[in-house]
Amino acid sequence: MTRMIKCVKLGVEAEGLDAPPFPGANGQRIFEHVSKQAWKDWLAMQTMIINEQRLSSFDPAAKKILEAEREKFLFAGGFELPEGYVPKK
Repeated sequence: MTRMIKCVKLGVEAEGLDAPPFPGANGQRIFEHVSKQAWKDWLAMQTMIINEQRLSSFDPAAKKILEAEREKFLFAGGFELPEGYVPKK
């Protein structure tokens, strides 16, 4: 049976994730409050941020940037597209 949650990002009841996306309190918080669709949207946005800002996923400073952007995107609001981003036509 599909697990439904009230998605904090989308503001609607939607299908929840099957498992926390990573261990720890933040992974559990996402599991409990973020829908599959919102998580999919974040993964696409995370990829764009990595590419636009040329971040290395192994760099601790890059991980901190992504954590802060994830928090804004999913929970806090105030998320902005990377500076200089031009959408594909």
